[in-house]
Amino acid sequence: MRFARQTVSVEEALGKWLSVLPSLETEQVHIGEAYGRILACDLYATHDLPHFDRSPLDGFALRAADTVGASVASPLALRVIETVAAGQVPSRAVTEGCAARIMTGAMLPEGADAVIMFEQTQNPGEHAETVWIKRALRPGENVSRRGEEMAKGTVIAKAGERINAGTIASLAAFGYAQVDVFRRPRVGLLATGSELLGIDEPLVPGKIRNSNTVMLTALIAEAGGISVCFSGLPDELAVAKQKISEYMQQVDLLISSGGVSVGDFDVIALLTNEPDVELLFNRVAMRPGSPTTSMLVGGKPYLALSGNPGACFLGFELFARTAIRRLSGAAEAVPRMIRARLAVSYEKPCPYPRYLRGRLLEQDGVLLAMPDFNEKAGNLGTLKDSECFIVIPPGGSGKQAGELVEVLTHAAPTWRKEG
Repeated sequence: MRFARQTVSVEEALGKWLSVLPSLETEQVHIGEAYGRILACDLYATHDLPHFDRSPLDGFALRAADTVGASVASPLALRVIETVAAGQVPSRAVTEGCAARIMTGAMLPEGADAVIMFEQTQNPGEHAETVWIKRALRPGENVSRRGEEMAKGTVIAKAGERINAGTIASLAAFGYAQVDVFRRPRVGLLATGSELLGIDEPLVPGKIRNSNTVMLTALIAEAGGISVCFSGLPDELAVAKQKISEYMQQVDLLISSGGVSVGDFDVIALLTNEPDVELLFNRVAMRPGSPTTSMLVGGKPYLALSGNPGACFLGFELFARTAIRRLSGAAEAVPRMIRARLAVSYEKPCPYPRYLRGRLLEQDGVLLAMPDFNEKAGNLGTLKDSECFIVIPPGGSGKQAGELVEVLTHAAPTWRKEG
């Protein structure tokens, strides 16, 4: 299996990968801890919103019929019967020829069917027994009616949605102090390779520091998972397999970097030949990272990423982030593409789709994708500046500047405007 690999497309690989990933069990958390979590059930409005007729501005609540004919040149006088502040219940009904001074968010008095803003009356800052109305109003003007934003029983958030700040505001408005969410997945991490040093170890010839594990730890946290770091694997298959089995008992998903190619010491590639391992794929039509491998070990998902930092980063965005979202209960787990115009020509041929690191910018109202051209899988110098992957289709022609390309974003774009 190490040398006889069947190549699958990214789409086919994602389909196989997602088919074996379940959603985890649920738990209840306080609303203050719910940000970024995935809702486990639909939530409904527990009352009408707003739950009373109210004023959306500062002014006077009145009857529209009493304003007929009012104008700047010929204002009409109404008697002010009370002032209603937000949070108060009006004590008097508005009757013919009367008005109530009212503040933003306050309950509309009985009998009133419109609100005129202070600026459309004479001497708006003056507290007086009479207000002079300078324009006519329609019934319902400047009034927020009960239930107009949301009726009781309306779905306010659906299962599988990520809870953002707006969701939390809605949940608080409807009294949801506790929320049912999917459990955050525990994601095991290990790096293979005898060439790896700890980040605080001095460099020696032939060795490199382990940057992948700390990078993946950050990406896992960003995706909503909980990382669990394990020690590396030995090159001996039997011992490596035993360690992997032990690791699998402690996590929901295991991710490794390195050891997936066809070298003499690539133990992960050898692992796929074991009878109790179900291989999903071990070669994906993409550059970089084509040896990316996924399998089930003891019934649990295992994703083996390339040891090259750039390829490892791409493999995470395509497959690991997708897995974490599915395990977390997200309704939509597959990464979404956007389209942009290629800022500069890229004509290097490739038998597989090439994912170029890059950034996005706006020029004269057009969204452009600018590759960084640091395309060697082992290069990590420009990773910090990358905010997207620009997909160049396979073949010998590449793409010319100005052509539309698919773009996979993985960071908040800077949206630099040029031109």
